[in-house]
Amino acid sequence: MKKLFILLAIFTTVAATAQSVGINADGSSANASAILDLKSTTKGFLPPRMTTTERNAIGTPATGLVIFNTTTNGLEVKSSTGWTSLTTTSNTGFTPCGTTITDIDGNSYNTVLIGAQCWTKENLRVTRYNDGTAIQFDATGGSGGESTTWQNLTIGAHSILENDNSNLTKYGYLYNGYAAKGIYTTGSNASTNTLNICPSGWHVPTDAEWTTLTTELGGEDVAGGKMKSIGMAYWNSPNTGATNESGFSALPGGFRDSSGTFHFKNSSGFWWSSTEYQYLTDWVWYRISRYNQVNVMKSANGKTDGFSVRCLRD
Repeated sequence: MKKLFILLAIFTTVAATAQSVGINADGSSANASAILDLKSTTKGFLPPRMTTTERNAIGTPATGLVIFNTTTNGLEVKSSTGWTSLTTTSNTGFTPCGTTITDIDGNSYNTVLIGAQCWTKENLRVTRYNDGTAIQFDATGGSGGESTTWQNLTIGAHSILENDNSNLTKYGYLYNGYAAKGIYTTGSNASTNTLNICPSGWHVPTDAEWTTLTTELGGEDVAGGKMKSIGMAYWNSPNTGATNESGFSALPGGFRDSSGTFHFKNSSGFWWSSTEYQYLTDWVWYRISRYNQVNVMKSANGKTDGFSVRCLRD
């Protein structure tokens, strides 16, 4: 310890007042507005470096805490809703996680960093693929929804829960699996026949990427509570285990089944992945969160169902 103080005295000057500390090589006073004022033209400030796992092991991290995440290769700060990336780049289309993104229709979405993944915090509300191609809209079936039009679709389509526009603002659109997969002209899944429903630089998460999310939150058995928005403004009581500590802000937007019928408003949320079920290529994996459970359930259903969509940064 004595040697450390000698080295500091040789190579730096520490200027302290009653309120501020300055570390520099020129002996100047610290800025009165700063508790710590670092000054150098030849060296930088090196924050603590750690992996995502090590960061998550910090006990009760204070809001404003800064670290360099070696897993994501970027600076992060702890906010009231979670860890937010501070990394910026000049690459076109890149935005730091924690800021808003915009889809091709001009709708804005808040984002949140969960582990090494950057997710949208709201369900998708877009009516076009990101190249401008329209996604078919289906408003048949009234408030119940049953409709042969919806049943017979083999291309991407979207609808509003119970055909009630007030539900669009709350929960976003319900998209069939063809839209989640970007199939816009036929039922084929050829790579030349698919588009992207998410904004440029973002995509519908794969089944594996959903698993990465739930693993980051402690596994499927407990992740649901950490993902659900709190309270009963949207969720039915008791909204079991809801803390939203991840910042994902899941809402119970229900779903539309293959007959067109709407189900589970206020009780469950359903979100597509982009991964087809390995035994039935007409089916796609998805995730469910329920009002009376703390877990997240993984299942697969046909592309004719209508679920919500979240986007994940590339």
